Amino acid sequence: MNNNLVSPVGILGFGVEGQSTLRYLFREGVKDIVVMDKNPVNLPEVPAGVNVKVCSGESYMDGLKDCVTVVRSAGVYPMSQELFKFQMNGGMMTSQIQLFLEQTKSSKVVGVTGTLGKGSTVSMISHILDKCGKANIIGGNFGVPALDLLEDDSADRISILELSSFQLMTLSKSPDVGVVLRVSTEHLDWHKTVEEYRDAKANLVRWQKNSGTCVYLKDAKPTAKIASESPARNKLAVSFGDGENGSNDGNAVIEGSTLTIGSDKLFLGDCKVRGIYQLENMAAATLACTALGIKVADAFEALKSYETLPFRMEFKGEKKGIEFYNDSYATRPDATIAATGSMKRPFALILGGSEKNADFTELSNILVKERPNLKRVALIGATAERMLDDLKKAGVDEAGIKTAIFPTLEEAFADSLNIGEGGTVIMSPACASFGLFKNYKVRGQVFDKLVSEV
Repeated sequence: MNNNLVSPVGILGFGVEGQSTLRYLFREGVKDIVVMDKNPVNLPEVPAGVNVKVCSGESYMDGLKDCVTVVRSAGVYPMSQELFKFQMNGGMMTSQIQLFLEQTKSSKVVGVTGTLGKGSTVSMISHILDKCGKANIIGGNFGVPALDLLEDDSADRISILELSSFQLMTLSKSPDVGVVLRVSTEHLDWHKTVEEYRDAKANLVRWQKNSGTCVYLKDAKPTAKIASESPARNKLAVSFGDGENGSNDGNAVIEGSTLTIGSDKLFLGDCKVRGIYQLENMAAATLACTALGIKVADAFEALKSYETLPFRMEFKGEKKGIEFYNDSYATRPDATIAATGSMKRPFALILGGSEKNADFTELSNILVKERPNLKRVALIGATAERMLDDLKKAGVDEAGIKTAIFPTLEEAFADSLNIGEGGTVIMSPACASFGLFKNYKVRGQVFDKLVSEV
């Protein structure tokens, strides 16, 4: 049993992660448990001799008074007055990721964070390791909840975790290999400030050992600043510039559509993935794998067979002379900026979704002034009017780009088909899906169905 889990142990938040925590506490033999969630709680079968108390509804945090230790689910804001008072009175707060890092037998743990590209980079690392014969498992914000990984933990495999700012915010232990991708701003409807968001991200590498490895984007200032907080001696950078003579210091250089590490080169045209922005993820994944004993040449060879994750700039084929890309996972403006930068043909863009208080000014300016192939924009969702206003301020009408707001994705898609033969339709919403769809996956599935019917 984990001696740090002094009973009674509370579970704060009972979604997917909280339910995983309950299974973990059962396995650890904890006898007194308090489950707290604002929503109604449906408990699984409780082992004999275990007492589980449920606190739900508006006063669910009242359950803290019955706890000595609480395991916070990632979506629960840790700086609330209730949790502050709980800790001031001697209560101990921990999290899934903290417990996993303290207990795992994994030979190495790789953690990946950033504003975008986390899932792709995690899956690339796993793909490389698979191709090179190294056992690995994915968890955290991607795949299996971290504490479920402990059920069949093994020293013979590498654990790869996708970690959000929510999961990192109270962390006081860092993975062996930390990968910090491009960090801008997100979740300002949850985090109080940009600084708080970036400070949470820094916990990925802040507590590393000297023997650890930190992989980061050198030319992205927020990312470089986060990397500077890592005590790891082995810091590997991804940068942009002249890779003609190779990168002889073990770092990665991206120039155009070519990635260079040492004397090895990877050409995007030799890979199945599309989008130059993917080179950042491929570079970071390769550098992380070199810290795990993989040769650069072997990593590059593995990446040639890597296929894009669903709904992440996923090429859906060509019909009636029109190419279709499903980028439903793009729930932030910077993701859409990256995706549209890869468009070579005239294209129609489907934008919009639910409100997360994002700033669309930069996106609008780039779309109007730096995307000469953009011909049409179809807007949907709660953000449509605000996005259209920003596009107009950027000069969308003067640029001759046709814009319109539609009540449904189906109508926006139908309008986008007017791009005609030789064009491209891309759905890269720059917004979350709530309000119109349950999540980005459902939105992506609807887009796929529409493409299939063309």
